[in-house]
Amino acid sequence: MRTVISLVPVEPGGQEQQRAWLAYIRVQLRLRYEMNRQLQADSDISLADYDVLTALSVAPEGRLQMTALANHIGWERTRTSHHARRMEARGLLRLRQSTVDRRAIEVSLSDEGKALLEDAAPGHVKLVKDLFFAGLRQDLVPALTEAMEGVYSTLLARGMLPPPPL
Repeated sequence: MRTVISLVPVEPGGQEQQRAWLAYIRVQLRLRYEMNRQLQADSDISLADYDVLTALSVAPEGRLQMTALANHIGWERTRTSHHARRMEARGLLRLRQSTVDRRAIEVSLSDEGKALLEDAAPGHVKLVKDLFFAGLRQDLVPALTEAMEGVYSTLLARGMLPPPPL
């Protein structure tokens, strides 16, 4: 195993936290690469496209205001707006003025977007099972779930991004 030299002093007991953090970063970066590669190869969409499509697929009535979509996927509103407009140009989304707030834009899946998501999902699920869950003992899944839900709750409570609407 490689020794990691920290430029920041590590508190007593912090070495295990540092080790856990670095392991998380390695997994997260590599997994995002692999998911993006698989989606590009199999369905000609990016992981970012897939994130938008899945967020809308689970949204009430299949649509979200742009700001709510941004909060749901953890992006800045500007990035979400630009990406959604590109996806609309490709026929995957519909952007319309909100019926509730005329100043807001609502985003929904087009029929093409729904079909693409349905086509892409099985390969994506298989990849996640093969690369993530295959490396995780089944008895550790509940502990990992609890840990990630705890971290997510802290992010919602203390982070800068508003919580998602769902």
